[in-house]
Amino acid sequence: MQSFAVRAAIHIAAIFGIYLSLAMLIPAFADLYYGNNDWRVFALSAFFTGGLSLAVALATQGRPPVVSSRFAFLLVNLLWFTTAAAGTIPFLASSIDMKLSDAVFESVSAVTTTGSTVLVGLDGMAPGMLLWRSILQWMGGLGVIALGLFILPFLNVGGVSYFKIESTDIEDRPFERLSTFTISLMAIYCLLTLACGIAYAAAGMTGFDALNHALTTISTAGFSTHDDSFGHFRDNLAILWVSIIFMFIGGLPFSILILLTVRGRLDALRDPQIRAFAGYTASFAVLMTIYLRLTSDVPFLEALTHATFNFVSLVTTTGFSTHDYAAWGPFAVALAFIATFPGGCSGSTTGGIKAYRFIILFELMANGLRKLVYPNSVQPVRYGDRPVDEDMQRAVVLFIASFFVLWGLSILLLASTGLDLVTAMTGSLTALTNVGPGLGDFIGPKGSFADVPDFAKWVLSLAMLFGRLEILAVLVIFTPVFWRR
Repeated sequence: MQSFAVRAAIHIAAIFGIYLSLAMLIPAFADLYYGNNDWRVFALSAFFTGGLSLAVALATQGRPPVVSSRFAFLLVNLLWFTTAAAGTIPFLASSIDMKLSDAVFESVSAVTTTGSTVLVGLDGMAPGMLLWRSILQWMGGLGVIALGLFILPFLNVGGVSYFKIESTDIEDRPFERLSTFTISLMAIYCLLTLACGIAYAAAGMTGFDALNHALTTISTAGFSTHDDSFGHFRDNLAILWVSIIFMFIGGLPFSILILLTVRGRLDALRDPQIRAFAGYTASFAVLMTIYLRLTSDVPFLEALTHATFNFVSLVTTTGFSTHDYAAWGPFAVALAFIATFPGGCSGSTTGGIKAYRFIILFELMANGLRKLVYPNSVQPVRYGDRPVDEDMQRAVVLFIASFFVLWGLSILLLASTGLDLVTAMTGSLTALTNVGPGLGDFIGPKGSFADVPDFAKWVLSLAMLFGRLEILAVLVIFTPVFWRR
């Protein structure tokens, strides 16, 4: 890869770092408002991040690169690295006294919208720090790409290939002009966040809780302002249903939301991945509701609410919880484990394998079985009423194969630190799928990753980045051919 392209990617990432430094002023003002001295932490972090980013941006000025897939891959990775690194600085500088591994883990978990945390005592934590975690998750909700797309046009760099790498949405863009799409995307994202916050407040949350949870619900991210997550609100069913609705919306493809809201295209809701996503989400919720009714004396509405909440949270990779569902019984544990895999729709804020990949994979399996009976038949793989080309089929198989290879490697690395098999399996799985809580004695829905060994935290941080960037976008930069001219 040519050196001037690397230089240009670093230049763009540095400019993005300047924007991140400005974002640090928001929690600084929050601490000032609440009379907390930690405002200095964010002010100094903003000054340091902004100064360093400006120096790097000035040192790397040059002619814009030719847009190519290799440049786009590099830029995606650098923007994520920049965001995670910048997010780490306030954690390190705060009065919480976090180790480097903890600070990096918390920042990566935030920007990848995973929701795993090493922090305890959230109920008494400084408001600025709580807000910073939520802001990082909100920015990470669209993979930082929505914010990055505003920067690229001003640098004379096209953003189309960059968008396709991160979202891997197989739908056509709803607008031909990228600027129109980007403005619509951000407008809908902001309006949904505002609507979610208002709904939370109307349902009974305090203003500060409503703001933070709105930021982390729309981004299907999972950080809460309470150690007990949504268990703090478990008796308020209205709050839980508000969360269910907006988590589900966050799992929908934003390209479809734009077609629906801006162009009034109701037919866009017939997208096969939406039907698949809604189908398996409802199935998990119904099965868990029936199980709770059969095994406990919980009233129907309460069972339905808590089952739906926890499994919508799992499927959309949000990571909120109202109960330790691992204590509901073996069936609940098995169902929760399975629900960790699928994720939401492509082009949404969720992680996981994604619904459209399962649709194409099952089509490939069905075609393979038909071929055994009719070897000479021609059976096109279809996504709804559209044929899927061979490149897309190959990409789906490559992603799923890479996912399970990385999962196995992560399990071995975590187990080498002394973690038990359940913790190693589910910890690495929730990192790759960006779900958040795992299963086991201390990383479950009511636990944290605070007691995980430092080396395991580094492994999990890397796994979260792999998962959020759809694995292949990270793997490709480690191949020798990527760096050849």
